[in-house]
Amino acid sequence: MSFVLAQVINGVVFGFLLFLIAAGLTLMLGTMQIVNLAHGSFYLLGGYIGYSVVRHTDSFVLGCLVGLVAIGLVGGASYRFILSRESMREVLPQVLATFGMLLIVSDLCRWIWGGVPLAIPRPDYLKGVARLAGTIVPNYRLAVIGIGIAVALFLWWFLEKTKYGAIVRAGVDDEQMAQGIGINIGVVKLFVFSLGAMIAGFAGTVGGPLIGLHVGLDVEILLLALVVIIIGGMGSLRGALVGALLIGLLDSFGKSLIPEVSLFLIFAIMLVVLAIKPQGLFGGR
Repeated sequence: MSFVLAQVINGVVFGFLLFLIAAGLTLMLGTMQIVNLAHGSFYLLGGYIGYSVVRHTDSFVLGCLVGLVAIGLVGGASYRFILSRESMREVLPQVLATFGMLLIVSDLCRWIWGGVPLAIPRPDYLKGVARLAGTIVPNYRLAVIGIGIAVALFLWWFLEKTKYGAIVRAGVDDEQMAQGIGINIGVVKLFVFSLGAMIAGFAGTVGGPLIGLHVGLDVEILLLALVVIIIGGMGSLRGALVGALLIGLLDSFGKSLIPEVSLFLIFAIMLVVLAIKPQGLFGGR
């Protein structure tokens, strides 16, 4: 029983970390139809920036804030000067441009922080452990679950209950009508892209103490985020949450019980969902 509970907790923790990454990407894909292959780079760069801040200031909260703001600015600049161009409206130019950004950020990270894997130190107030039904759980893992729930609730509240969320949804549903009533679609898209990048940068610092940081992690995390979005449905936050938790649990139990096929299970589930419901579990038609 303790083994099952431990794997469930580990899976939920990893699932919420994947949700933080996939939430921003599903906003970009679902609301802007932008294929951003550099999203994993936003995660990695945010993690490295957070690592440097934590090492120099010994403040994990400040590291999260600086990583969030810095990647929000990087994402906003990427959209404003590259992806908002008329030539970037098609998928192929988006893929080529963002893949080039991925390579640039990867080499930049290797140049600044080196190729040795790094880990962000956990804050002292989260270094202890808790006992749940006889299972020892690090406090930091419980904190990640709490952070994931808080971000999910915030995004739901913002998109469904606020005026600005209504503006974002209006711009997605009918861009021309939204422009006709005075909504600046360019500003809305810049905000959405920056918000998605901010969440990815924040996730990089949050995930640093759990899975570490190394060059190449950007591609690994991007693939898992894409799987989450395909399973949950493009543009659906609820789908991103359900898909992330499902992948997190599959990853946890797969690596513990059948590690040789754990990665296969993740992509097998994706193929099953695509065969049954091509738009994803919660995606629109």
